[in-house]
Amino acid sequence: MEYEIDVNQLRRDLKDYYGTAMWNGFPMALMDLSRIEQMSDQEIIELAQQIGMDLGITLRD
Repeated sequence: MEYEIDVNQLRRDLKDYYGTAMWNGFPMALMDLSRIEQMSDQEIIELAQQIGMDLGITLRD
């Protein structure tokens, strides 16, 4: 059994998360937004875990 994470969706979710923060009084979130563009897939997963985001893990046979 394998686990699958849609990293592209996770990247979009992180952009939404930090974009919302930026427009709600946290302008430093802009730096995080630009950093997300440069992150590897593994870094995206680690960041999402750090902030407690649902990884959207699916099981594959």
